[in-house]
Amino acid sequence: MSKKTIYIFYFIFFYSCSKQKEQINSNKSSSDSLSYYMHLSNRNGISNKDKILALEKSFLFSSKLKNTKINRDTIFSISYKSYLLKNWPNFNIVNKFLLNKSLESKDTINLIKSYRYRGAYFKNIQELDSSFYYYVKAEKLCTKINDQLNLANVLLNKGIVQFSINDYLGSELSLSKAAYIFKNSNEKDKLYGTLNQLGLVYNELKDYDKAFEYHTKALETVREYNLQSNIHQEAICYNNIGYLYIKQNKYDLAISNFELGLKDKLILKDDPDLYALLIDNLAYCRFRLNNYEDLPKLFYDALKIRIKLENYTVIVGSYIHLSEYYQKKGDNFKAVTYSTNALNVARKSKIPTNIILALKQASLVDKIKSPTFSEQYIRISDSLQIAERNSKDRFARISLETDEIIKQNDVLENKNRTLLYIFLVTSIIVVLLIMVRAQRTRTRELVYKQAQQIANEEIFNLMMSQQTIIDDSRSKEKKRLAQDLHDGILGRMFGLRLSLDSINANNDADAVQKRNSLLNELKIIEQDIREISHDLNREKLVLINNFVSIVHNLLEEQKALHSSSVNYSIDENINWDKVGNTAKINMFRILQEGLQNINKYANANEIKVAVKGDNENVYLKIEDDGIGFDVNKKSKGIGMQNMISRTKESEGIIDINSIKNKGTKITITIPLKTKPIIEQQA
Repeated sequence: MSKKTIYIFYFIFFYSCSKQKEQINSNKSSSDSLSYYMHLSNRNGISNKDKILALEKSFLFSSKLKNTKINRDTIFSISYKSYLLKNWPNFNIVNKFLLNKSLESKDTINLIKSYRYRGAYFKNIQELDSSFYYYVKAEKLCTKINDQLNLANVLLNKGIVQFSINDYLGSELSLSKAAYIFKNSNEKDKLYGTLNQLGLVYNELKDYDKAFEYHTKALETVREYNLQSNIHQEAICYNNIGYLYIKQNKYDLAISNFELGLKDKLILKDDPDLYALLIDNLAYCRFRLNNYEDLPKLFYDALKIRIKLENYTVIVGSYIHLSEYYQKKGDNFKAVTYSTNALNVARKSKIPTNIILALKQASLVDKIKSPTFSEQYIRISDSLQIAERNSKDRFARISLETDEIIKQNDVLENKNRTLLYIFLVTSIIVVLLIMVRAQRTRTRELVYKQAQQIANEEIFNLMMSQQTIIDDSRSKEKKRLAQDLHDGILGRMFGLRLSLDSINANNDADAVQKRNSLLNELKIIEQDIREISHDLNREKLVLINNFVSIVHNLLEEQKALHSSSVNYSIDENINWDKVGNTAKINMFRILQEGLQNINKYANANEIKVAVKGDNENVYLKIEDDGIGFDVNKKSKGIGMQNMISRTKESEGIIDINSIKNKGTKITITIPLKTKPIIEQQA
């Protein structure tokens, strides 16, 4: 690896580490800041303005954190607190963010909460279609996961929205389901609220017996479970029962209930709106019975509280009651004045029901404008009825569309699930086929290599057998040569020596000719000895080249069959005549085993093989640049054990050095042994 590559690697490594560290520090900082501002928003003694600011800061930091369950729960807490503080802009932003994150992570619980409080948000700003839409989505999810308590809360609020657009039958169905769930739970305050709302529904449906039954059950629930608190549930029940009696013109019974509700002296402080409602209803009942006790003071007291609370709907009601009161008293000017005030406030509220009630009263007291008011009353009343029908149709359409969307989603989920299963099964089959094919290929390669190895071993064994035969033949030939030298050449040389001795003292022509003849005989003997020497040298070279050729063929075969490059050298000066056949076989097998181990396990790019020798030893070195292994490991493979065993059999030494990811080097040292010379004594 070049220096430039190393520098680039280290730069990327440290840069990624620093970025990761920076991200971790950033997350830690955001998390710490989030904890601080969440704690601040819960602190007692600080203003709502400061709490709102702390919640906005909390959302700023939480939005930067990962989309985890803990963070989504924190975001919901921010959303809920913003809802309680009526910080609608911040609630809307946080709730939308939570909704998207819950959809992204398929967090059904937080998704239900998001839908539920989004429905409540639209209910508070009087966008009832949107409110109903989100309550229906929450209802479907609750039903899907069987979350009964959340389902009951959603049904209660959905029923209230349906009641608000005069869908009384739909409201009764939703509220009845909610009441059944709350009855079997510990949420008794919610049970009380549901029963109360059911009473109001049946009141509007003019089923007064049912209405009285549910209002009475609500009152009994308050008393049985001691639900009295600063909400003053018992007083609310008395007011609702009293209002039920007003609808039936039973003003005496209505007055009794309103007076029971007003016995709670803390109402004016804790709930001035409820107090104003009670005294206004009480005054109206007395007025209808011609009992003018504390009238019109009670009407004015209620109006004063309502104006302070800026509740347009009940302000319209107070003005209408005062107009009716002065109409009956014969003070037409005040009757018209208060009916005009009622109409102005109703128009300001933009609530059709308020406008209709104000127009109806104005048409009764203002004789001059009565036709105009009556015409407007009829027109708005008809429009309101159409709008109510449209709202009911929209609600039904929203519910139907939501059901269809859910069904479509279920169908898509089933299709996606089926496709996923098909894909998985197909993938598994393809992978198995690939594995089987690869295994068969590897098996064929292994069988081929094993066959090749067996063939090589057989060839080597045959050559070694041939070498043994050659050695035996050479021994026999040596004996024959010894015999020939002893019986032939030595005999002839002995005869020549005797002849030369006999003619050594003579110098005549015959002696000279005889000596020349004997010299020619010596030349012939010299030529015979030279030929015998040449034959012996050729035999030795063939024997040496046989083993070297076998090793050479093995290494060339390694080159051809495997991707690793092979570099090898064989010392030409080795005296192979001093290496026994057993040692040669073992050296060949050790080399063969070493190459097989490299091919199987080393994953090497380069292999080096060297065969060297000196006067005492022959050395076999096998080296690779593969992955290496632990040489200190107690248990060794069969191949390695065979290499050690063959080295010991040749009375040699094996040295194994290996470093992880840096390769392996094996050195075999086998001592030379001089073969005994076969001699034939004369």
